[in-house]
Order: sequence, then structure tokens, then C-alpha cells
Amino acid sequence: MSAADPAPPCVLIAEGDPWVRDMLREMLLSVRCDARLQVCADGSEALTALASKPDLIIAARELTGLDGLDLLRKVRAKGPGLPFILMSSRSDSASVREALPLHPTAYLSKPLDLDNLRKRLKELLLAVGEQIACPVPPLQPGASLPAFLEQRRATADGGPLFADVQVAIKRALNPQGLNLKVLEEEVRSDPQVTAVLIAAANSAALHRDAPVQTLLQALNKLGSTQSMNLILGLTLKRSARLTDPLLAQHAAHFWNLSLHTAEYARSLARMLDLDEERCYCAGLLHCLGDLAVLRCLQEWRLAGGELDESHVHTSLKDFGAAFGSALRTRWRLPLSLRELIAAIYQLGGGVYSREILAMNLAGQLARLPADQGLEKVAENKTARLLKVGLAQLSRLRKVDNPEVKPREDAKAQVVEIKGEEPPAPDEATPS
Repeated sequence: MSAADPAPPCVLIAEGDPWVRDMLREMLLSVRCDARLQVCADGSEALTALASKPDLIIAARELTGLDGLDLLRKVRAKGPGLPFILMSSRSDSASVREALPLHPTAYLSKPLDLDNLRKRLKELLLAVGEQIACPVPPLQPGASLPAFLEQRRATADGGPLFADVQVAIKRALNPQGLNLKVLEEEVRSDPQVTAVLIAAANSAALHRDAPVQTLLQALNKLGSTQSMNLILGLTLKRSARLTDPLLAQHAAHFWNLSLHTAEYARSLARMLDLDEERCYCAGLLHCLGDLAVLRCLQEWRLAGGELDESHVHTSLKDFGAAFGSALRTRWRLPLSLRELIAAIYQLGGGVYSREILAMNLAGQLARLPADQGLEKVAENKTARLLKVGLAQLSRLRKVDNPEVKPREDAKAQVVEIKGEEPPAPDEATPS
């Protein structure tokens, strides 16, 4: 694990929480991009993985099957030298003293201090002054864009970031700690941050708890340190920001559409005495599939693939809905939230709740061209069932410019596209 050793290190990560596991993986690759990783979800799997002779082990103490302390015990029984970072939510003195005789390289309490973790990883994986170059792997000969997207559909990281999370966290920090309400106000316009925190909060929730469906609920469920770690962890991922001008232009369009839908949804919810924040959240997340496609298209271009406007348009049309559905399922977003998202595109059969109708009407208003009147919207089924007339819709349309806090470069992208907007998403299917 030094400049004198040409073989990249093998690192074993054992962590039960999928979001912490993913954050550890990204953190490690950000320090040593050529590392060979083995990622395990439980102690028994990690015990089997020891046969690969890892150079470093990072394990949670609270593992199922075989806990991290027992894993450390078995590793030390074979010899004292292997670096082993033990993580635990138990930071009391008795728990720490129990681990000390086994000589862990570090005992890190959860939620993790990412700066401390990064420092430890650099000490263990890099020689002083060493830098590792990891170019983007080229595409396989004959690779096609549809095949590439189909392969990425099940593993896509979601959409790009729009919020400047470093600035957001700095603004939310005060001498008493992280103010979650301020943090929520700073990042609430970012679909990726919102979706990831809701997903993480639900994965960590107790079964008896009601599902988390809004950003503020997620922040309160996760707590300040875990929320901050997850948000900062998003910046470590591939293509977290869209640097390609063509893709950034399309992303700005879908972000604007998401924000307009969210604001209309919240205004309708306020008018109809519904859950404003849940409706806002559903509106914000409904274009996440399209944004995820754009992020994967940047990976395609960085790997050497050709990309032009027609490729982007076709990819969004063919894969936007599929990517959105795959993300919502894989991240286990609450079913009731998914139903609100789907209603933005179309109403299914059966009896409709007022929230479902409100989301469908919000979608219609957000997609309505600025120069088109509201008469058809007022006359259609959704508005009639909600008993929302033309006068009320006219007042709602003043929500044309939602209040957001975009990054300056993202704001510039939004301004640039007003002259020539990319095509709207397929309105027949949710993405």
C-alpha cells in the first residue's frame, strides 16, 4: 500500500446500512481510486471475504451474523499487523475498552466524522506525497448508447446535484451544532439530496414507525451528523455535477419543471387543506429519472462515447421513465409518495384521493406553456373533481417563478435555456 508496492490495495468494507456502505465506498475511492473493494452487508459474508487477504478492513461493530468485534478478534488471531478500522454507534468508555485489547487501528464512533475518516484512509493507503491517477475506463469496442443506459438503469446513482451543499452546511452550522431547519431550507430545492435523505431515513427507520415522506422528516430522523455525512457523501460520486454544457442545459430544464410542479403542488395543497410538504416533495422528485439519465450520459461522454442533441432526446424519451421507476423502487421510497409522483403524469383507474388529484393538476399547470390560457385546464376532469375553477387557477398561476436557492452556475444555466427549451418529458409515463 505504498509507492514501492505496484499492486493497488484490497479493502474489505463490512457495513449493514446500505447508505453508510455506499458512502464508505465513495469516500475510499476518493482517497485511493484504484483500490480493489469487497463490500459486505453482514459479518458472515465478511468472514468469508477474509480469504482474499485484504490490506485493510473497515467494519461496523453492529453487524448481523458475526459482529465487527468478533470479526476483529478472528483477524487478530491470525496475526497483529492487518489494519482494521472498527466503527460503532457505541462510544461509551466500556465499549471502547472492550475493543482496545484487540488493537483496532482506529475505533470510530457513528455517525462518522468524515474528515477524520479521510485522514485515516490517506495515512493507510497513500505514501507521503503519493498521487494515484485513475483515468475513466474507455468504452468497450462496439458499445452502443442504448445498451450502456440499459446496463446503468439498475445501478444509476440518481440525478446531479444542484445545491451547493458545502455552502448549505456552513450556513446551517452554529455554535450549538447543525440547525436542521436551516439546512432543510438551504437544500430543499435539490431533488437528489431530497430523495437520498428520504431513502436513507426509511432504510434506518424502525418497522413500527410511519414512513418518512418529506425532507424535514428525513433530516430529523437521521440527525445532524448522519444527514451532513450523507449530503457530503453525494459530492464524492461520479458526475455529481454536470459539466457538459448540452447536458447541463437539459438538466436545468428538468430542474425548473420539478420546481414549478413542486410549488404548484404546495399551493394547491394549501388551498385544499392537504399535506403541503408531502405534495411539494412529490413534485420535486418527479423528474429524477430524466436527471439520472442525463448524469449517465455524462459518464458515457467522459468514457469517449459520442453524444449530440438527438442522442440526448432519444435517451430521455426511451429511458427517463424506466430510470425513475428503478430508482424509486431500489431506494424504497414510500409507496404513497410514489403514487403521488405517478399522478403528476396521469390518473389511473378507480377512486382518486384529493392529494392524487392535486398532484395531477400541479403537473398540468407546470407543463402548460406560458402563452396558453387556463380554460382547458379548468374544464378538465381533475379541476372539476377538485372544484377548482378558472379564477382560482388564475391566482395559482402567479407561482410561475418558484423561490429557489440554486448555485450561481446552475442559475446561469436556467437563464441560458429560456430562449430555446429542450423538449418536455414524455407525459404519458412517470419518470
